[in-house]
Amino acid sequence: MSYPVTRRTFLQSLAAVPLVALPRLQAAWPAWMPRLAFAPPHAGPRGDVLVVVFLRGAADALNMVVPHGEAAYYRHRPTLAVPRPDDRRVAAGLRAVDLDGFFGWHPALRPLLPAWDAGHLAVIHACGGPDESRSHFQAMELMERGLADVRGPASGWIARHLASLDTGNSSPLRAVGLGEMIPHSLRGAVPVTALRSIADFHLGGDLTAAQRMQLTLATLYEGEGEVQALGRETLHILNALADLDPAAYAPQDGAAYPETNYGFGLRQIAGLIKADVGLEAAALDLGGWDTHFAQGSSEGLMASLLAELAQGLAAFHADLANSMDNVILVVMTEFGRRAYENASLGTDHGHAGVMFVLGGNVEGGRVHAEWPGLEPEQLFAPGDLAVTIDYRDVLAEICLRRLNNPSIDEIFPNHTPTLRGLVRDSS
Repeated sequence: MSYPVTRRTFLQSLAAVPLVALPRLQAAWPAWMPRLAFAPPHAGPRGDVLVVVFLRGAADALNMVVPHGEAAYYRHRPTLAVPRPDDRRVAAGLRAVDLDGFFGWHPALRPLLPAWDAGHLAVIHACGGPDESRSHFQAMELMERGLADVRGPASGWIARHLASLDTGNSSPLRAVGLGEMIPHSLRGAVPVTALRSIADFHLGGDLTAAQRMQLTLATLYEGEGEVQALGRETLHILNALADLDPAAYAPQDGAAYPETNYGFGLRQIAGLIKADVGLEAAALDLGGWDTHFAQGSSEGLMASLLAELAQGLAAFHADLANSMDNVILVVMTEFGRRAYENASLGTDHGHAGVMFVLGGNVEGGRVHAEWPGLEPEQLFAPGDLAVTIDYRDVLAEICLRRLNNPSIDEIFPNHTPTLRGLVRDSS
């Protein structure tokens, strides 16, 4: 007797399937499930290692990269505004760090100045997607899928990039998601490793137990078949990570990563890049940015988050000083915050946000912006910074010029990007 496959029964059965097996299930997809259709992959050389840091919760772009030259910013935020760089009424360490006479860093981002001064760090301001829902869930999903609305491929934009580019790389660590779950941007037709910690693959550092498990797996998964193939993929990952000891890893030039999950994740990505295990894309999160209450200005909740973000990026830049020409890191968030502070001394969901791009071939030391202004008539909808640069323009240019992938129409369907001179060609 056969039973119909419903969404509920299909998803329940899918929960028991190893992640690396998901691409093989697509031939049996029920009719109501979205299909993934790819043209034959473009063959080309590997480009930069792509690293994406997603700030979950909608980071306040206006206090990250402060428009201190805009008088309306200070009218809208009498309590939360970051003081101007020349405001002598407050200590120098609490003022915005001037970047170009109009924009400035939040003072907690001061550790990023070496990367900025080296021309390795660019800011893209007033950027975002067309979604106006102001829903964290919907905005994050659409941004990670690289879409304007819910119609379109269910896969993530990084997954489509990897699926549409044949680099000849068969490494089981071609794509890595740091954390408990694989980010949506990496979900798709290419196997992805969810890596909470390299130490997990060493059985807590017990090398004898790890070697015994590897030998057992090699014996158990001899022969042909789906289960055997999946087992061998697991074994390949174990072998690839066998020589990586995170406890013994010494960052270059004494770079100090924050002692947090985010800092530990960046540190492990740097180790994988240096170990040359075939990594092409990695993604990790830094959460806590939904600052409706007691956000703070130069000090407080958001300042602490920015300090963690900056310390990690600065350490990553210093640690990979000899490899930055082949690395591109993107910081993004689902949307920004309202231009006006609220009655709880926080900020509500807004529209435009900010992106950072870090790498040796970035047109850095610049704030790339088509600034819309913060006067009431210039604000979008109920009082938001307007989006003037589509985030897909930024990512598409990176894919094309740094990742050697011309298949932009597959990565970002129904979007024709505007190239903005953010990065240099890889050739």
